[in-house]
Amino acid sequence: MSLLVSTELSKDTAQCPGSTDSGVIQVVLHLRIRSLTSAASIPGLLSPTMSPRLLLLPPLLLLLAVNGVQTTRPCFPGCQCEVETFGLFDSFSLTRVDCSSLGPHIMPVPIPLDTAHLDLSSNRLEMVNESVLAGPGYTTLAGLDLSHNLLTSISPTTFSRLRYLESLDLSHNGLTALPAESFTSSPLSDVNLSHNRLREVSVSAFTTPNQGRALHVDLSHNLIHRLVSHSARAGLPTPTIQSLNLSWNRLRTVPSLRDLPLRYLSLDGNPLAALSPDAFTGLAGLTHLSLASLQGLPQLVPHGFRELHGLQVLDLSGNPKLTWAGAEVFSGLGSLQELDLSGTGLVPLPETLLRHLPVLQSVRVGQDLWCRRLVRKGTYPRQPGSSPKVALHCGDAQESAARVPDIL
Repeated sequence: MSLLVSTELSKDTAQCPGSTDSGVIQVVLHLRIRSLTSAASIPGLLSPTMSPRLLLLPPLLLLLAVNGVQTTRPCFPGCQCEVETFGLFDSFSLTRVDCSSLGPHIMPVPIPLDTAHLDLSSNRLEMVNESVLAGPGYTTLAGLDLSHNLLTSISPTTFSRLRYLESLDLSHNGLTALPAESFTSSPLSDVNLSHNRLREVSVSAFTTPNQGRALHVDLSHNLIHRLVSHSARAGLPTPTIQSLNLSWNRLRTVPSLRDLPLRYLSLDGNPLAALSPDAFTGLAGLTHLSLASLQGLPQLVPHGFRELHGLQVLDLSGNPKLTWAGAEVFSGLGSLQELDLSGTGLVPLPETLLRHLPVLQSVRVGQDLWCRRLVRKGTYPRQPGSSPKVALHCGDAQESAARVPDIL
């Protein structure tokens, strides 16, 4: 057992009445194994910014996550407990508890000490507070599902005891506000707040002690008209949000997301009017941007994407009133590889498009119509001073898939 696990074990056993060493050890091991295996499966997440403490675990622990065996065990009436055992001779186990669709009377429901994930969805819960989530088995949860309930508010301390919580689902509730320090005690990597009634949200609310790991936030299908940017003066570190879904809200302008380590951003379905040249200031690391099906009258302006030097994928589909304002609209997108213009008025493609998009590989211009980059090397030996000719070859999706080389 590593020093890391034994140190965190001592903290938990002091705060978890009636807990046993084995139960807490199993959950802490699960958290560390899951952190490493999930990071290894997502390109770019296993980086120098990852917490050095995660890399202290011996390689043997990675083997414990392989070949898990699932069984069932006795559980609270109406709930289902699924046990997954790991390691040589099934040396330790973790439990997933499903207490969904039972009704509000079940709270607080007793759960096994080695519970890693708890599903409390669809129970018509109107309130969840710190005391409810402080019992044995709760404080070491890695995943909690509270979706499809009747929650209208949470307090800054609701999740304060869940110091190992990585995944939280609060979608499909009636939340109208998000306290500024809602998640400062939990090392979250995934927060789902979609399908609520949030109107104004502060980016600082997503400051978590996740030690630099990527945070994925889903705020889609709310009533958000304003996103308050993070202020360093508040004394809180910058949230490590790498994926942010703001689709289908009421944003009329691109919110200020300066200095967030964003790689994915969706603003689909918002009533955005115009994209000013400084709309994406401070987001040079963004690789995927989606502006599909905007509800306003979007206007693209020259150099509107000039700050997005690292952008690789741009989705402008489903905007039939979008028209060309010159190929300079895409100026500055030197890393763009994929462009979706289906369902827009941005056809035909201008001949100068590739001058502004030097590494563009494919453009979708219709439901089944794709244009792919074609490089013609010309005659050999090449004449002095000559360069390959680059053009876009357009055809239906099946033809594009059947074509083998893009370099002739």
